[in-house]
Amino acid sequence: MTETKKKYDPVRAAAVEILGLIESEGDSSEETIRKVTDCLPLSNLDLRFIRQLVNGTVKMKRRLDHDYKFYLSKPSGKMSPELINILRLGFFQLFFTDRIPSAAAVSESVNLAYHFCNKSHARLVNAVMRSALRQPEKVVFASQEHDPVKYLADFYSYPDWFVDYCLTEFKREATEKLLLNMNKPPHFSFRVNLVKSKAEEVTEILDKEGYEYNPGLFLSDFIQLKKGGIPPSHELIKSGHIYIQDESAGLAVKLLNPKTKTRMLDMAAAPGGKAIYAAVRMHNKGMITALDKSRPRLELMMENVSRQGIKIINPVHADALEFEAEPFNRILLDVPCSGWGNAGKHSDLRWQKQPEDIDRLFKIQSMMIDKAAKLVKPGGILVYSTCTIIRHENDQVVEEFLLRRKDFTLESASEYLDDEIVSERGFMKTYPNIERLSGAFAARLKKIVH
Repeated sequence: MTETKKKYDPVRAAAVEILGLIESEGDSSEETIRKVTDCLPLSNLDLRFIRQLVNGTVKMKRRLDHDYKFYLSKPSGKMSPELINILRLGFFQLFFTDRIPSAAAVSESVNLAYHFCNKSHARLVNAVMRSALRQPEKVVFASQEHDPVKYLADFYSYPDWFVDYCLTEFKREATEKLLLNMNKPPHFSFRVNLVKSKAEEVTEILDKEGYEYNPGLFLSDFIQLKKGGIPPSHELIKSGHIYIQDESAGLAVKLLNPKTKTRMLDMAAAPGGKAIYAAVRMHNKGMITALDKSRPRLELMMENVSRQGIKIINPVHADALEFEAEPFNRILLDVPCSGWGNAGKHSDLRWQKQPEDIDRLFKIQSMMIDKAAKLVKPGGILVYSTCTIIRHENDQVVEEFLLRRKDFTLESASEYLDDEIVSERGFMKTYPNIERLSGAFAARLKKIVH
């Protein structure tokens, strides 16, 4: 007798497929989500649900694997990738979401196991998830006192090396807050484009449409939504009246403090967020040379530039290390980095970046800051910035640069930014343990006039 095929949720099935491709292909979560969902008839609500499931499951992968194994009869037994991802997804829904009923999480996971695996695996999923609901106390962690790295890495789902780094750099309480905040759903922030709009005009529209929001923490032209986001199809975005951007990214531009009619260089410009913000702060008067070695990213940048009504950005397709030009008054050097300040927004970053990447990036960053120094006019300003919280890529790059280049001096960021985000040394530093802010670093360097 033929077994009746169980019905299953195609949205959750798409999430299982995406999780499998992320593991097998090594592509980013966002890229894989787009690849799979582009050919499916999904509503905006379905897409948001898939993103929640996939990004949450990827972030919490280590914790989920740690937890479900306490309910397996053979924890070290080999399981198919599909079964592992169904269990991860199921446990994520049970213990890390607040709007999915437990019964629905269990039954839908069982149905997925019937679809992707077989009847015996479906029974296993049912037994494991129901047991987890009945006996949550079975899950135990390493000793906080004797092995804090393993405890925090398992509990908050991070690689050991990153937790170890944070404990050394920030101590226990700040580390735990940082790890917790980077596991929360990412916040949505944007900048009001003052070339086209006033902040009051934008907030009036937000009020009419029922959005809840807060003003920026440190920049008055930034707005942060309390929950959810604004769809890319919204007229405010399409018309260029707002630009989706984290407030921490805007701080480096404020530190650069470009003036009207300044001649400025952005050495790694695409997709253009910082260069565009600099143009806005220059009142669309002056000249910004926007350099990038990726032609497709430059083309994307110029679409953003046009949408924002910016007239003073000139794109240049070139390698920053080979670029030659007359010296500039202002240079923004936003270097390639490990991105650990944005680990809350990029769910797979924590599993992709390795300690050896930091050493490789340090060499590239050091070469780029040396190159930038040659392109600054005497009396001009160079701002070195990253979106990472790793000291080796931040403080160390700048401190070693200052030892090499005695013709540069560090100017304290406190002259331009709130003391709360300025270190004793005068660097701009933000961390994800500041609510609703990503991690970033910037240093303002002045070329001495002899």
